[in-house]
Amino acid sequence: MSTGVVPIGRATTSRSRRGSVKAVVLAGGRGTRLAPYTSVLPKPLMPIGDLSILELVLRQLARSSITEITLCVGYLSHLIEAVLSNGRTHGVNITFVREEEPLGTVAPVRKVDGLNDSFILMNGDVLTTLDYKDLVRQHRRSRNLLTIATMDRPVRIDYGVLELGQNGSRNRVKAFIEKPEMTSTVSMGIYVLEPEVFAYIPESGYFDFPDLVRTLLDNGEPVGAYRFDGLWFDIGRRDDYEAAVTAWFERPEHNDDDAGNAVSRNGAGARLADRIGSAQS
Repeated sequence: MSTGVVPIGRATTSRSRRGSVKAVVLAGGRGTRLAPYTSVLPKPLMPIGDLSILELVLRQLARSSITEITLCVGYLSHLIEAVLSNGRTHGVNITFVREEEPLGTVAPVRKVDGLNDSFILMNGDVLTTLDYKDLVRQHRRSRNLLTIATMDRPVRIDYGVLELGQNGSRNRVKAFIEKPEMTSTVSMGIYVLEPEVFAYIPESGYFDFPDLVRTLLDNGEPVGAYRFDGLWFDIGRRDDYEAAVTAWFERPEHNDDDAGNAVSRNGAGARLADRIGSAQS
């Protein structure tokens, strides 16, 4: 397995011969904000109907002809491996990379073989209707080393905000806005990378995605944004999870869902629970 930096020569030749896109899915976090659920269940296995979030992700990738997938696992990895196995029931081929200790959101890719062309790196708990083919197409067209899938999100400030004067009037209130909303462009936790990025990832130790972005920008490398305005949930908190379940089943295209007839709101999670129970026994 790769343990160091990918030689620049190998990386730059890949762009002239485009191959199939592979995906690396990060599924090793503890999901502490979703406790107590995640005390017994890894966050990517949280149910959306009778399938887990991660299974929906795998089926969506397969429908985009992305079938070679590496799962980076850590916390409760035995459950993820038992439920997903080799991935064939979802139309993909899964390879597992196990983290003995947390490595961050980028460092685990050092342990993944065969990333010699554009590849997707994403969190395993993202529920979205994003078109992965279009994301990769735009990334390659822009000739970025890294493209970040983004969307605009309103952020509500739960306080009254004051607008103050300047210079000699700094203690004068000019305006008062009660609990305003501010719109920010946020990362969706889905990225496309070129193998040249390995030259900027340390050979060992913890390395997070913001570290990679800063390093690339400091070195003048092209980092792009792919703007998306569809459905997206980052399942981080209980409220986010419950909202995601409701919104997913209320989609107009739900009847033609990626998960097929297996996803139903009635008795949501029952069959998934049975499979997880079998894995634990």
